[in-house]
Amino acid sequence: MSRGIYVSATTPGSGKSLIALGVAEALHARTGSIGFFKPVVLADEPNEDPMVALMRSRFDLDPAVCRGGLSAREVRRLLAEGQREEIDARCVEVFAEIAARVDIVVVEGTDLTGQDSAVEFALNARLSNDLGCPMLAVVSGRERTAEEIADAVDVARKELYAARCSLLVMMVNRADPEQMDAIRAAIRPGVSHRPVYVLPELVEISRPTTGEVSGALSLRQIAGSADMEREVSGVKVAAMSVANFIGALENGDLVIVPGDRADVMVGALASTFSPEFPVPAAMILTGGLAPDAHILPLLAQAPFPVFAYEGDTYHAARGVSEVRSEIWTGHRRKVASALGAWARHVDDDELVERLNLPRPDTMTPLRFLHELIGRARSQRTRIVLPEGTDVRILRAADILHRRDVCDLTLLGNESQVREIAAANGVPLEGIDVVDPALSPLRERFAEEYARLRAHRGVDLAKALEVMLDVSYFGTMMVQLGIVDGMVSGAAHTTAHTIRPALEFVKTKPGVKIVSSVFLMLMADRVLVYGDCAVNPEPNEEQLADIALASAETAAQFGVEPRVAMLSYSTGLSGSGEAVDKVRRATELVRAHRPDLAVEGPIQYDAAVDASIAASKLPGSDVAGQATVFIFPDLNTGNNTYKAVQQSSGAVAVGPVLQGLRKPVNDLSRGCTVEDIVNTVAITAIQAQSVRAVQPAAQSAEASRSV
Repeated sequence: MSRGIYVSATTPGSGKSLIALGVAEALHARTGSIGFFKPVVLADEPNEDPMVALMRSRFDLDPAVCRGGLSAREVRRLLAEGQREEIDARCVEVFAEIAARVDIVVVEGTDLTGQDSAVEFALNARLSNDLGCPMLAVVSGRERTAEEIADAVDVARKELYAARCSLLVMMVNRADPEQMDAIRAAIRPGVSHRPVYVLPELVEISRPTTGEVSGALSLRQIAGSADMEREVSGVKVAAMSVANFIGALENGDLVIVPGDRADVMVGALASTFSPEFPVPAAMILTGGLAPDAHILPLLAQAPFPVFAYEGDTYHAARGVSEVRSEIWTGHRRKVASALGAWARHVDDDELVERLNLPRPDTMTPLRFLHELIGRARSQRTRIVLPEGTDVRILRAADILHRRDVCDLTLLGNESQVREIAAANGVPLEGIDVVDPALSPLRERFAEEYARLRAHRGVDLAKALEVMLDVSYFGTMMVQLGIVDGMVSGAAHTTAHTIRPALEFVKTKPGVKIVSSVFLMLMADRVLVYGDCAVNPEPNEEQLADIALASAETAAQFGVEPRVAMLSYSTGLSGSGEAVDKVRRATELVRAHRPDLAVEGPIQYDAAVDASIAASKLPGSDVAGQATVFIFPDLNTGNNTYKAVQQSSGAVAVGPVLQGLRKPVNDLSRGCTVEDIVNTVAITAIQAQSVRAVQPAAQSAEASRSV
């Protein structure tokens, strides 16, 4: 039977849902499959619990393996009737049904928020034993001193041991960020002498979004942006003059104002037009009063939502103050903040090692992307994003910062970048913004560019002009080691993105061309497709170069390279210039890398299907089990990757540029925030590989340049 892990609060207000999410993320990356079970839910229907919904969405779990057990109301009734065994029996039954389908089940216990927390504590302890799950016990550190937390940990240990629970790990959550070291020092070791992990209070998780406030107060949107994910960091009630009100306003404030105060409405709106002034998160017009007909068209242009509330200002303010957000709302930023804190303070490998779980043979898309983020985070890099005025770039930078993936530099007019970020509710704390036009680096970059391009007639005056282009400026940051890599292309063409790199970053020694691959995340494995984005008609030498670079990229991202050189013919069955080109390219690959498993020419079906391979190319080390697919031209590659993506539901990550001395990667102009996050993570991993072979002198140069 599969094993489980029972996440249980030992004190009220522990924030254990964050812990359950972190545990699930760690286990999903290290096991074949996971399930989620919440024995007692607050919703009337067990499977309508928001945490169940978050887990289903986050990990793409089938409802059969992500379920609630009983409603809290039903549990109270059964306890009142003396049917405690019925609760246990039904929970064990549901757990067994989930466990039969997966490798491990994450069980989230109750919140200890009821009238009798002792009863809930006993229920969690009993269920942990009945389900055969070791317990991860969570102690709240909120508003407690280090010594009080240490005492709470000791008490929880004693009570759980008294209940004969198998205690896997103790964690402290919601600790004062300023007291983390003192708390760790104060906690006394348990019998296992294993670490007790301490996580800080995350204020950004408890901040409600505009959508949550709107839902809680049944507000009606009448104007402004439809962005319901803006975080509300404070509340300001307009009960003073406009001048004093604007002076008190801060970024992220929710403004509550009577519907007839046109002066405050216009003042708050005007504040958004200058980066020196704050931008509200939202505005609530109270009293059921409609704004003046001349004011409403102005409010329609607001970069924040404007709501109407039928009640008075006092009740609106009180209602907003009672809205508290939770991790299970599933908002992207909250999840990113939670997982970033988890990664900084919990050793996943040590935690999972306690369970002694086998490593899975398959690789799902979500597991691959999780490992991608983990590898990017494992060694600090800095990535430059030249398109700092693109909202998608700003949102992705926020997610990357919250998840603590890497350090980031945005390029662009700083006032404009910050104005766009504020207008869209994106905080830029911890993210550098550099304006090429004002940067002291521009002159140094121009001198270097003029030196490198002197043979093309480039002088210093021309070079200074070129360095106003964010793509050239960002690429020069990479070239001189000030940053480790660059990601661009959300608002620029592929040619504009890679032209500077071709001019002065150049290709690796022995590499003739820059090419690209897509990492195709299938349901149970990762395949590599090249070249699908850069070279229209590669000749045989270029095709061999693409194959060698693609094999190297595959290995870099954990895919064992078995290379299929694709054609419309397999083996010796066909002839013609197109087939012969692939055949010659295959021989060049073999001559350069005798150790590499490569086959060509080979048709796609023979490359992926073992039964077809057995008849068309028996005895091949590649046929039927290829992992790297080299297409004969861009037309074939681009259409094939899109066809596979659309017809099979595969996730296409890329294009990943390869062959350059330092990592520069291109985005599609139709990219999503998730695409940008993944591409930055890939670039960080490529940068780590480059750094591993750089001479110490270059690292010293980078440190001097910052």
